[in-house]
Amino acid sequence: MAAMAKAILLALLKVLMIVIFAGWIALWILKPTTLWTRKWKGAEDSARHTVFGYNGLNFAVFTFPLIALTIIGVVYLNLVTKEPPRSRPARSAPVGFSNPVVVNSFVGILSSMEILAVFLFLLFLAWTYYARISNDFKKLMPIKSLKLDLWQIKYLRVATRFGLLAEVCLALLLLPILRVLPIFQLIGIQFEASVRYHILLGTTMIFFATIHGASTLFIWGVSHHVQDEMWRWQKKGRIYLAGEIALVTGLVIWITSLPQIRRRRFEIFYYTHHLYIVFLIFFLFHAGDRHFYMVFSGVFLFGLDKLLRILQSRPKSCILSARIYLFPSKAIELTLPKDPRLKYTPTSVIYMKIPSISRFQWHPFSITSSSNSDNHTMSIVVKCNEGWTSSLYDVIQAELDSDAGSMNCIPVSIEGPYGPASLDFLRHDSLLLIAGGAGITPFLSIIKEIASLSSRRYRFATRVQLIYVVKKSQDVCLLNSVSSQLLNQSSTQFSLNLKVYVTQEESSNATVVGLVNDFSLVRTVNFSTKCSNYAVHGLDSSVLMAAMVALSSIKFLVSLIFFNRIFVPTEMKSSASQKVAVPSENKASKEKTPSSVVDLLLLASFIIALACNTFVAIILRWKRLRKDIPAASPKQGNKAIELAGSVEASTVEDHEIHFGGRPNFQADILSKFSDETGGSDIGVLSELCLVIEDSNK
Repeated sequence: MAAMAKAILLALLKVLMIVIFAGWIALWILKPTTLWTRKWKGAEDSARHTVFGYNGLNFAVFTFPLIALTIIGVVYLNLVTKEPPRSRPARSAPVGFSNPVVVNSFVGILSSMEILAVFLFLLFLAWTYYARISNDFKKLMPIKSLKLDLWQIKYLRVATRFGLLAEVCLALLLLPILRVLPIFQLIGIQFEASVRYHILLGTTMIFFATIHGASTLFIWGVSHHVQDEMWRWQKKGRIYLAGEIALVTGLVIWITSLPQIRRRRFEIFYYTHHLYIVFLIFFLFHAGDRHFYMVFSGVFLFGLDKLLRILQSRPKSCILSARIYLFPSKAIELTLPKDPRLKYTPTSVIYMKIPSISRFQWHPFSITSSSNSDNHTMSIVVKCNEGWTSSLYDVIQAELDSDAGSMNCIPVSIEGPYGPASLDFLRHDSLLLIAGGAGITPFLSIIKEIASLSSRRYRFATRVQLIYVVKKSQDVCLLNSVSSQLLNQSSTQFSLNLKVYVTQEESSNATVVGLVNDFSLVRTVNFSTKCSNYAVHGLDSSVLMAAMVALSSIKFLVSLIFFNRIFVPTEMKSSASQKVAVPSENKASKEKTPSSVVDLLLLASFIIALACNTFVAIILRWKRLRKDIPAASPKQGNKAIELAGSVEASTVEDHEIHFGGRPNFQADILSKFSDETGGSDIGVLSELCLVIEDSNK
């Protein structure tokens, strides 16, 4: 009975989210039309006579739908069961749309659903631009302060409407990088995959904004008004200087985000990316509060998400132990303390900062352990190449080489874990896992999860084939944590077959068992936990986070209404935020309340909402840490160096190793595996990652 009620509730929430999202999309489609403009002016006039004013109407119509969608989505994801299925769930029709269609080094992997979404977004941009510019050309009006020719007026309108396209991109820009409030997870897209949408939207926004700004400067130049217009900070209308500052700031952020700078000079990327605060403030001054409400939902949710992440990553935890793989592999397995009640799904990711190495760098790592088998700890594997990871290797190596009587304590800050809401991969009879280099780490947790489920009454894949592509044979050391599943399959109830492809070495007589034995020599060290006694406790309750989002939106609206009632005179409420000229008889009242003051009131209301939310979150976090979060349980504080010997040999003969080339996925892998499984239901997961990249928190 309870299961049926839960299913009905999930269905209702899903329908409600679809209705809200469809309404939000319809709003954007109708907004460029003259019909919407005419009706909306009437709605604003009516709203001015209410306690909410036009500000409340704009917030409710343009901003709140996405906030409401997020609140419902967080509750929905919390209700979606993370328990492995006891029977196979029915396959949904959209599954085929998520299969890869385009695989390219430039755009990555694109599914048919993603291609369709990109096409519809471009179509929407074209519609918005056409609807606006065609209406502008029908009623061209000369600008009194500028004496322009007809072609100059038309070109200026063209430039202005490119600014609207940049505004559309800005409305979506911050949504893909939400972690605690993951909107994209509602459609099955995890944070690691959604970051590329943030990059594409940011690049597109800067492209349109640059055309908008450069074209406007060009018209000012040919009409000899550059000096007059460029440095103007108008009391009314669009503030040109603010737009110029926002454009320059956006260009600086975009340039320092290029891979060539981000990977080599992470601190520059990190510092300049925080200029987004400057960019958003001056965009508000340039566009005005009405336009800002169109993009405010993303800003609002990102501010809350950032706040919750900062609070969640405190207090600091520590590293319990480290297993360092001997030369030449340079890989480390770190063990962290975990709250036994913290459960996470396979392929989950944590973000880790080690202040002793860098005070600012946060790096993402896939969890390689299973919360079903490891109640008090979680593990990650770090492939140490260069930069931050190389510094980590040196720190651990220095501790191993130290002659001190006890190990030091290494404090760390942990954010997460973030992972999928459900175990969809378990619905398949067979799994084909394809990994390259450090991309093997998410699959280690899948293998351990299946192994832990094999002794329980759960549905799991009984046949797993792992395709591992590496540059050097030494990289197979990353398989050390699943060596027992690979080499002692008599103790498991599922079949695990491994095929290794070594691309940069010639043919050899080595076997998989031999390589795992040869490159599985490790030295283990247990660290002190004196610097921090807190275990990783994970995110707060989803219901609590949804309540905090709702509380913040209410506090913002109340503050906004309060400020406007006090600081904006009644006679000005009809024109204070309009970005058009007002009659000369209203000049005195116009100068009384500049439009930038209304913008500042919006900004102040947002800051107050965040401050109140911060206070509540800190109190709740303090109570939870004081009562609920267990202390980290160290193994031993003193130095305990262990030299692990070779893993036990096995009679497994199905594992294969190939040298000197990459696999032919269609002929050698997909077709063959399909034949071997007899056409049963097969799930294919790929994680081809040869380089660990930095990530900005």
